[in-house]
Amino acid sequence: MTKKKTKTKNTKTDSESNEVDTNQGINEETHEENTKGLSVEEKLEDAENRLLRTLAETENLRKRYEREKEDLSNYVISNFAKETLAILDNLQRALSSIKTNDFKDTDENIKTFVEGIELTEKQIITIFEKFKIEKVKSLDSNFDPNFHQAMFEVESEDKEPGTVVEVVQEGYKIGDRLLRPALVGVSKKKN
Repeated sequence: MTKKKTKTKNTKTDSESNEVDTNQGINEETHEENTKGLSVEEKLEDAENRLLRTLAETENLRKRYEREKEDLSNYVISNFAKETLAILDNLQRALSSIKTNDFKDTDENIKTFVEGIELTEKQIITIFEKFKIEKVKSLDSNFDPNFHQAMFEVESEDKEPGTVVEVVQEGYKIGDRLLRPALVGVSKKKN
């Protein structure tokens, strides 16, 4: 049984079109042979099952494409976010330097300058939240090599070994993907 395919205008290339038509033709011929002796009700049930399988496959593909789209958007902004983290770090260092040296209370211009730095820091953090970039919770948590990078160990009797006792640099993640590990100090047992 040979079927002739009519050519339709299509956006696929000729090789893709031929491949799909050939496979579809084979599947239809095989399916026709398998359903030859069936009643109308059985054929209807078979067609319904094929339709449901096709719909399920389409839904699975849609979900997969959505996940890939979200992953891709996270990946695209991750390089930009890594660079922006350096700016946030510098702002936070400037604020901590001003607060520890207590320059803040001496001059009105310095107070205004500090407020400007604080507002800029808050704005960057707000933008990070908008793009699902969040700080890795480190202090007093168990050391996790997936999110932390140990810089040194601290002998401690009151903390369990492997507990993060100091954070040198905050870590950040975007969704489930790590942007930058937290640089931490980890407790160990006293000898």
